Amino acid sequence: MAPFNLVVAQKASPGLIYPVLIAASIVNAVDNIQPVAIVTYKDVDLLDRKDKASAVGVQFDGEEMIYGPEGVLYRILKSYSSSLRSRVESTAEDEWIKFSTTRLSGGDFKATSAALEELNDHLTLRTFLVGYTLTIADIAVWGVLNGNGQAISAIKRNHLPNLVRWFKYIGSIERVTTSVDSFKAEAITKKKAKSKETNYDIGLMDTEKGVVTRFPPEPSGYLHIGHAKAAMLNQYFAQHYNGTLIVRFDDTNPTKEKQEFQDSILQDLELLGIRGDKLSYTSDHFDALYDLAIEMIKRGKAYCDDTTQEQMRAERMDGIASKNRDRSVEENIKIFEEMARATEAGIKNCLRAKISVDDPNKAMRDPVIYRCNPSAHHRTGEKYKVYPTYDFACPLVDSIEGVTHALRTVEYRDRNPQYWWMLEALGMRKVHVWDFARLNFIKTLLSKRKLTWFVEQGLVWGWDDPRFPTVRGIRRRGMTIEALRQFILAQGPSKNVVNLDWTIIWAGNKKVIDPIAPRHTAIIKKSQIHKIPTHPSVKATITGAPTPAVCEDKPKHKKNSAIGTKKTYLGSTILLDQADARSFRENEEITLMDWGNAIITSIERASPESDVTSLTLKLHLEGDFKKTEKKVTWLATEQSLVPVELVDFDYLITKDKLEEEDDLANFINKETEFREDAIADENVRNVRVDDIIQFERNGYYRCDRAAAEGVKAVFFLIPTGKGEKTADKK
Repeated sequence: MAPFNLVVAQKASPGLIYPVLIAASIVNAVDNIQPVAIVTYKDVDLLDRKDKASAVGVQFDGEEMIYGPEGVLYRILKSYSSSLRSRVESTAEDEWIKFSTTRLSGGDFKATSAALEELNDHLTLRTFLVGYTLTIADIAVWGVLNGNGQAISAIKRNHLPNLVRWFKYIGSIERVTTSVDSFKAEAITKKKAKSKETNYDIGLMDTEKGVVTRFPPEPSGYLHIGHAKAAMLNQYFAQHYNGTLIVRFDDTNPTKEKQEFQDSILQDLELLGIRGDKLSYTSDHFDALYDLAIEMIKRGKAYCDDTTQEQMRAERMDGIASKNRDRSVEENIKIFEEMARATEAGIKNCLRAKISVDDPNKAMRDPVIYRCNPSAHHRTGEKYKVYPTYDFACPLVDSIEGVTHALRTVEYRDRNPQYWWMLEALGMRKVHVWDFARLNFIKTLLSKRKLTWFVEQGLVWGWDDPRFPTVRGIRRRGMTIEALRQFILAQGPSKNVVNLDWTIIWAGNKKVIDPIAPRHTAIIKKSQIHKIPTHPSVKATITGAPTPAVCEDKPKHKKNSAIGTKKTYLGSTILLDQADARSFRENEEITLMDWGNAIITSIERASPESDVTSLTLKLHLEGDFKKTEKKVTWLATEQSLVPVELVDFDYLITKDKLEEEDDLANFINKETEFREDAIADENVRNVRVDDIIQFERNGYYRCDRAAAEGVKAVFFLIPTGKGEKTADKK
């Protein structure tokens, strides 16, 4: 048999697909199918063909592709006559192939009904359509019927008994139905998978001419999760279209910007796997931007204005023209030069674009495009005294650097006409703009100005505070780069603005860390969460336990042996959590995790309501752990126990979403840090900073400070997205 390749468009009508799949399957050519029902119209370049029947094609070695189910079936019939045809004349089979593709595959109900009646009459006293064995005629007709909803409905009504009998019989032949069932299952699987996929097909224009995107962070703070999304989307589309990503620092405000922020942004981008094909700075173009501002003045499209900020804001709001709007070109150039020298007169002025006084879109009401600022710039020093605003610099530098597609968050949507106006006013190359939704989270601030306020007020430890939404902050809390990337890419380029819950991203992080986090034990000594002065652990004596204690190697992770082993001590004196001890009853059987069962023989406490002071247990290793209600963690005292501090955090603000008119100071969460003193097994002494472990029954933790001589180890609790309500701890 000559091998052949069968191509099938997944979106094509099943009635066109099933007959050729069955024919290919029956001739044992399944291994040559490429692969069954996966190829789409576009994949096999069938979109240019108007006929939907072209969704099916077959190609034999050295031959041209044949399109359409009828042609495909004829070609298979010709090559595999011995497998599919009886001695009956081939013309009968050819007629039934034509019957199936012309009479049964249409959408006309009356025509289909008439064809079914004819088919029913033909099958009177017949088992097969042609001769006495299965032929391609049966395959063609049965396959088309199986993909025709009208035909299936008619067959289910049972008023065509001969057709029903034949249809059921052919459908009972395994080699007929195997390929159809496989196609259906694969189609369902792909449909489910596609429904879960993020849609990145946003219809970017002119991509065939080349794509250049840019990520333009301002070096005035640390990279936060919102910036990370913008960076990843720009990288995604640059890579998808084999284009270029520019990482450009929008360094136009020397008052707020620092080299520290610039360096940290580059480091965080690298951690996220983002490295631009080109690194640039708006400050690289300061001379060109200054010349373009002069050109805009000469064209009568910009003017200098010394109106106070408060009055300018009011005039823009009310649609009132500035008293300086009609200054002459010569006067504006002279004042702009004063601004460039930061003279007394220059400092009082700004340069405004002359767009509109009362446009309904307030972003178009003569925005400021240049400001005087004598502060030293972190890159250019004191060379410049006047700096462009983002609204002026961004579109012009995009055009200068060859950016083809500017991806911006939706809050810039009102400023898109302004963006295009700047380019048009100077006759510069146009740039496509695409808006996407920024990431918003409940009880979370993503405004750099507000985050800076928290830092300056000393309400957080710094920009890497684990309560901060910065990349460094959430990493310090225990977010993995892998989970962060998966989450951001899953959000995609949608324009829909939603307020997300952090549980979503933390649940994804748990899936990453759970298979690889070593398991350890920590027993709480005292807790500050409930404002209780002491919350002591409990010492218990176990009869029947080894004396002195014995040390055994246990796996750090029962489901992942590659993580290694840890030393576990089994001894007659152990420590238990007070919370567990208070729940015990005398003669109750419990399970000591990783050891076995034990029976509570005595409980010592000052009163029924007070803390437990000591316990006595009897080892009962033959007990069934499946029958115990309580499985508890414990630590043998005969080991070098490690003092640790377990820290949990709450949101910095109390309101899910702050409005513009809200005073931030009124929504500060006064208690956001919760600490517990604990002791951990001696293996924890080897845990290093940034290691992620699980203290069993307590949670997953990231090590923020490793244990050392005289130094307590510090661990931050990692949320898992499973119903955490940190505030309840208060």
